[in-house]
Amino acid sequence: MRILHLGFEDPRMPGAGGGSVRTHQTDRRLAANGFRITVLTTRYPGWQERLQDGVHYVPIGVGQGNTRLGRLLGYVFRLPFEVRKRREAADLVVEDFFAPFSTMAAPLWTKKPTVGVVQWLHARDKARQYKLPLHWVERFGVRHHQRAIAVSQGISDRLTAMNPDMHVDVIGNGVDPAAWKPAPKVGQDILCLGRLEFTGKGLDLLLAAWAQCCQRIDGNLLIAGTGPDEAILRAAIEDAGLSDRVSLLGWLSGDAKFQALSDARLVVVPSRQETFGLVAIEALATGTPVIAFNIPCLGEIVPDGAGWLVDAFDVGALANEMEVRYAQPGLESVGAEGRAFAAGYNWDRLAALQAEAYRAAVSGPTSVVTGGETLTQRSVV
Repeated sequence: MRILHLGFEDPRMPGAGGGSVRTHQTDRRLAANGFRITVLTTRYPGWQERLQDGVHYVPIGVGQGNTRLGRLLGYVFRLPFEVRKRREAADLVVEDFFAPFSTMAAPLWTKKPTVGVVQWLHARDKARQYKLPLHWVERFGVRHHQRAIAVSQGISDRLTAMNPDMHVDVIGNGVDPAAWKPAPKVGQDILCLGRLEFTGKGLDLLLAAWAQCCQRIDGNLLIAGTGPDEAILRAAIEDAGLSDRVSLLGWLSGDAKFQALSDARLVVVPSRQETFGLVAIEALATGTPVIAFNIPCLGEIVPDGAGWLVDAFDVGALANEMEVRYAQPGLESVGAEGRAFAAGYNWDRLAALQAEAYRAAVSGPTSVVTGGETLTQRSVV
């Protein structure tokens, strides 16, 4: 099968999120099984067209993509033209949903069977942030998709609430096998890892909780990642008088990331919203217990016995949980439970499920409205 994947983020771009990880981990396995895949991504400083693990990456846009806004606008402007050039060589188009409006309603203009891959549905939050009706764009796009793959049941429920006729396959994210390489141990520090978005990722809540409990915890708080709010985070740490108890590690990837997760005593995921929570699963795979807010999606992947869920956005409860769990004996057994749970998130198995969903999208019947009549079409690769 020939796939044109609208991926937005390049996995090599500094600060790229979990969506680009999923795209590459899935696509490289499909490529190894005979799929021919081209991924259109945004440009960024240092971008290059390349073949990586059998997947053809083509950055598109205007200029070098030096700014976040420039990358977004360049990608949105160029994408329909680039798809038009390549669609005759594709059997299926895959649209990754991306910020700030989720979807460009790709099925309306690709003229090919199209599947949405949905890790992100936060357009309403972005609408409040930017004071633009971005959630209207999201709703319009979702209503024009017939098939989608959601990374969690929570995302699936939200999709079908907007479009009850949509067929949704729930296929989670996997864990890099490298997560199992470090030897499990009970570390000294508490780690938060991910994109540095001050409010969206709950870093403001984490700092407030840490200020309440850090004097009763021996280790420090380590924050790893890069992102648009790094300067805001640094200023907030200094303003709170926490500079001697909080360290920023910068961007970590590969073995360095998994070693940092393994070295931590606890991993905290204080996000206000998540669509899956890859960091939580990766932490469990390294044998480190997780503390997270009890929000949709995270509640699905932090099981009893391997971590703890805190009432959403309750700073005092988060502070208390970090203090209590830091001193809890027997964290080794909690870590072992987490590793056993994370073993179920296997990229090979998940990629095989995604391949089945792609085949169904191409060979199965789809309803197309034309001239006021609904026709049933069936195409076979």
